[in-house]
Amino acid sequence: MESLIEQLSDSVASARTLEDLTRPMLEMLGAVTGLESTYLTTIDLDKGQQHILFSRNARQLSIPEGLTVPWADTLCKRAMEEGRTYTGDVASCWGDSAVAKDLGIQTYVSTPVKTESGDLFGTLCAASGEQRPLPPHAEPVLQLFARLIGQQVERELLYRKLEKAHAEVVTLASTDALTGLPNRRTLIDELHRMMAQADRDGTSVLVGFIDMDGFKKINDTHGHDVGDAFLVAMAERLSGSMRAGDMLARNGGDEFVVIGAGPALDQSPDAAARSLADRLGESTAGLLRLKGATLDYRGASVGVVAVDPRSSTAADALRLADEAMYAVKRKRYAVASESRSSEKTSA
Repeated sequence: MESLIEQLSDSVASARTLEDLTRPMLEMLGAVTGLESTYLTTIDLDKGQQHILFSRNARQLSIPEGLTVPWADTLCKRAMEEGRTYTGDVASCWGDSAVAKDLGIQTYVSTPVKTESGDLFGTLCAASGEQRPLPPHAEPVLQLFARLIGQQVERELLYRKLEKAHAEVVTLASTDALTGLPNRRTLIDELHRMMAQADRDGTSVLVGFIDMDGFKKINDTHGHDVGDAFLVAMAERLSGSMRAGDMLARNGGDEFVVIGAGPALDQSPDAAARSLADRLGESTAGLLRLKGATLDYRGASVGVVAVDPRSSTAADALRLADEAMYAVKRKRYAVASESRSSEKTSA
């Protein structure tokens, strides 16, 4: 028993995963019970299945690791329902179990494995193809091992929950809640990275500002729900018009920003900027049906610049793109005003 305690202490101290903890315990459990197969199962009550997660086999009886069996037919279910831990004669006790008959189990001992919150994880079991008595100290050891495994399961579940929570926090910190696009903070970080890469490669960086003209009127006329739906629809349309490797972000309000790798500085980067601006602008124009409202949207004002990373910072790039966008906006406003004046004159 002293040797067992030393082994157990070493296993618990060094284990980092459930498998690290369980495999040595299955070896120790085999030595304590004198039974040829020891194994840990998981139970999925929703699917009605029991799965052999880890097993250790010696001599003739083999409980295959990875085996999945119907929960209703298992010895574990019968033992739990009857409050029985051990039988040395499975055939006379639970002879109706086809799984036990197929595996050739004659001696069987098990205990439930539960988390500290009381949820059933599975069972810790030992079995033999022969009828064998159970040593008096075997059952307390089995229950001790099951408790330790349950605690490890609880720790791993907690760790996964913390990982998931951390991932969600990171996503919230980097994503616009309405559109699901990267937010301004993420945009700035990526633009810095892209500028540094372009500087090394001798290429330009394309930066585009997109402003949804008339958005305030949409909000005032149709309400904020339609306004939000409009922004989501625009995000989807813009995303569909971009190249692989480009990033679309919501800058705030009704403004979006696109950044992407541009051509080499000696390969007409301005032509690439104009092409991107045309493509983005065209993607935003057209008919929209949003929450019962129909909008014939004339398109956003888009300004795109090709930035030389050797002489511009990320802040410079955003400022230049913003200025290009406002130049487009002023030009569109002037054209619209001229058109209205002509219509009045004609009338």
